[in-house]
Parts: sequence; structure tokens; C-alpha cells
Amino acid sequence: MRESERRHALADFLRQRRARLSPADVGLPPGIRRRTAGLRREEVAQLANIGSSWYVWLEQGRDVHPSAQVLESLAQALRLTVNERRHLFLLAGQAVPAPLVAPEEESASLALQQMLDDLNPTPAYVMGRRYDYLAWNTAADGLFSLSEASPPYGRNLVWRLFTNPTMRAQPNWEQLARGTLGEFRAANARHPGEQQFEELIEDLKVVSPEFRRLWPHHDVRSSLDGHKVIEHSTLGRLEFEHVTLQVVNYPDLRIMVYAPNGVTRAKLQRFLETQERASS
Repeated sequence: MRESERRHALADFLRQRRARLSPADVGLPPGIRRRTAGLRREEVAQLANIGSSWYVWLEQGRDVHPSAQVLESLAQALRLTVNERRHLFLLAGQAVPAPLVAPEEESASLALQQMLDDLNPTPAYVMGRRYDYLAWNTAADGLFSLSEASPPYGRNLVWRLFTNPTMRAQPNWEQLARGTLGEFRAANARHPGEQQFEELIEDLKVVSPEFRRLWPHHDVRSSLDGHKVIEHSTLGRLEFEHVTLQVVNYPDLRIMVYAPNGVTRAKLQRFLETQERASS
């Protein structure tokens, strides 16, 4: 998108979002002589604590460059959703920062759970921003024992990686640990100062010498996708292509899919059939 097109797209986006809000939506008196629906420009400027003329220039597509702080104020004034906020920053040519307040609790929707179940016998699970397992299918549970909690951090991947003897026994543990910490460090950087992140990191330093050794290296990676070999205690050698998918409406949620090769798929299918017969 050329610069002029981007400015006009930003102007149109602001006008549309302003038009869908009423004064009552934002706690303002209704006023009189409103010939069109929505807030007035000066009302948006007031809510965002910016100059009226400057906001008018934005809606006119003029060559002005709002700061991240101004965009954050506009996002709050216009009651933008997470995706709308992201779109606002992109149209303004700014990097998208993490939300100011991260949700305390994360969960996977029923639709995501249904999708995971439909993927059997391909192992798949949903992971939150702090690397907590939020949902999984039967194949993933059989492969990683996700339904078994690991106190004090329940079902956290990083905690398990450094404290669970089974995971530490994997032949490629060092490589997996370095790669996972690189991703985890990047996730932590997107939520600076979040208490749950800090507590987990400090507790890992206490219980794991390996974590204390690897954490100061400041390796940062964006993805652990690729070929995976897992030595399972009962199923033996399993091979997968690991793919990470992102949930658009909740960008901190990721779907981890382990696509098995033919031999591994057959093993997993027999494993699921055995489990089904045992439970019936």
C-alpha cells in the first residue's frame, strides 16, 4: 500500500469506527441537533485527549504521523477490539505493541476443541501466551500426558520441560530446551512486567540448574516448527512434522500440530483404538 493510500485507509477506518458509537456508549450526554449517527470528531478528540484539529487532519488523510501513545488513546476512545487495534496501528505505519492489559485467564473455545478432536490421530493442542496447555486432543494426551498436572504450574510446557524426568530423558533435550526458551523469551518480551511470567521464571531458576544455565544466553527464536523425533515409552520411535498455527482473534493463542508420517500415524491410530476399547 502506498503512503497516500495508507493515510486514506486510516482516515476511512477512523470515520467508520466513530460512526458506530453513540454518546451513551462512551458516557457522554446525547446533546442536540445530531444529524448523523455516531460521535462527533471533537468528541473523539476529547476522549482521546488530543487536539480536535489534529484529529480532523487524521480523518482527512493528511500527512501526519500519530505516535504509539496517540494510537493507544484512539483505540481506547473508539472502543476498538484487539484486532481493530492491531489494524489501526498497521494503517498508521506503527509496530503493534502488546495489549496494555493482558487477560488474567486464557481458555480455548468449544470450536477449537472440536477442531482438535477432529484432527485425531494427529496430535494437536492449544497453548497460551505463557506456554500453558489450554486444550488438546486424545492423541496429544497419549503422546505428552497433558491431562496430568505438574504442580505448582499445572500444565505449563516450560515447567515440564525442565522438571519432568520423562521430558528430560529425550535424546535431543538440550536442543529442545534451547529452542523452547528462545520462543518463551520472545513471548515474555511481548508482555513486559507481567507477574505470572516473572514468578514462573524465578521459580524455574530455583528448581532447575539447567534453566539457570540457559536463561542468561538471551537466545531468541520465533518458531520451533520442523521435523520432530520423539522416543515414546510404549509406542517407540515417532516422527512428525511440527506446525504452529495462530488464532487470528486471539493472537497469543497458538495451535501446535504434530503431523505424523505414515508409520507413526498407524501406531497412533492403533493406540487410540486400544484406548477406546479399554474405556468402553
